[in-house]
Amino acid sequence: MSGIVGINKPRQFDLVKRMLNKISHRGKFGRKIFSTTNSTFGIVTTEYQSKELDLCEKEKIVKDDLGDGHLAYAKENGIQLEIFRDQLGVSPLYYGLKDDALCFASEVKGLMEATKNIFEVPPGHKLVNGDLIRYYELVYDSFLTEEPQKIAKQLFDLLKNSVQKRINGNEMGCWLSGGLDSSVLSSLVRMYVDKVYTFSAGIKDAPDLQYARVMAEYLNSEHHEVVVSIEDMIKVLPEIIYHLESFDALLVRSSITNYLVAKEASNYVEQIFSGEGGDELFAGYQYLKELPISKLNDELIDITNRLHNTALQRVDRCASAFGTVAHVAFLDPGVVNFVLKIPPEYKIYNGIEKWILRLAMKDHLPEKIFNRTKAKFWEGAGVAELLADYADKKITDYDFNKERVLKNGWVLNSKEELMYYRIFREHFGELENLDWMGRSKLN
Repeated sequence: MSGIVGINKPRQFDLVKRMLNKISHRGKFGRKIFSTTNSTFGIVTTEYQSKELDLCEKEKIVKDDLGDGHLAYAKENGIQLEIFRDQLGVSPLYYGLKDDALCFASEVKGLMEATKNIFEVPPGHKLVNGDLIRYYELVYDSFLTEEPQKIAKQLFDLLKNSVQKRINGNEMGCWLSGGLDSSVLSSLVRMYVDKVYTFSAGIKDAPDLQYARVMAEYLNSEHHEVVVSIEDMIKVLPEIIYHLESFDALLVRSSITNYLVAKEASNYVEQIFSGEGGDELFAGYQYLKELPISKLNDELIDITNRLHNTALQRVDRCASAFGTVAHVAFLDPGVVNFVLKIPPEYKIYNGIEKWILRLAMKDHLPEKIFNRTKAKFWEGAGVAELLADYADKKITDYDFNKERVLKNGWVLNSKEELMYYRIFREHFGELENLDWMGRSKLN
């Protein structure tokens, strides 16, 4: 992903340079800082996004543009800045004020060079003339009436198109957990390239590693595994939390193997496909089966709206830490709009989650993958209890009770979360404003 920063004040080269240096990992191919009549901008890009460098100064705009509706940008609009974030928040963007001048950055660490009073641009919003305006809302108004086989065929075609338009070469990479979502995208990618690289991570004998091998063999991909220990995970935690900009326990836990597999993948590919959004769109979580079917779509919209500062933040930060681009093809606007119209009874059917997605892909997955049920990201990778047990041994009950209430009133849920918060505090200080940071809904 590209990294963008700036301030609505001209000739602020030293400040913008410091801001850009903090997020330089987001783009190692190209870099530019420039001033307009009213603003100063900075951008770093990957090779995939390097075309942005040629146009940004002329058009007075900087963009983190993944293509096909996934982007964030800031541009000069008269004497002020206009800043924009895509419909679901695939590309991150934050803003604040420095001496009454609007400033922005792709990551909080960059913005903190200018201000500690930080806000997140919500998905589907833009900031124009100081006003935050919603331009998109995730809603459904009617359901498809066709037979499920016809809906599944339409879904398959939309997913194929979403994948195809994000491929621009004969080689691509896929983060492959061996779950349904990453396997679906890997199978579709394989249709359009000569060579697929697949990457999985987990502790020794973790389910994800085993299922990913099955899928990699089916794809005939060049497969790479990262086998980790608790010592490996603890060692890398400070790096992960620095890049992730969060201490949310479930988010950090799920990011550990993602971060390590992203590091491995960056040695081979610049672009990667990731399966985020599949669980939220197609009802992949176990607890959803317990809801009345009449409540399912409302819940799916709610958890999809939360993706921007949970799972999508994990994907963005893990990829960007190593200067790579992650594509989330399930969240293509055309796919999302179609899936919202699929009747909920086709998403959970006879107790089978993601039933319509399975139907769409039945001829393109090995049976073991086709029938695999949902495992939480950290459970599939085998890290479910290791980190919690480690934190319980390192943090006393007395310290947990003394430190669990933060300055802003948030209450930490576990010793594991306190362990992550302590690392977060070392990087970013004890902040009173954490409104920009999301917290997971699902346990």
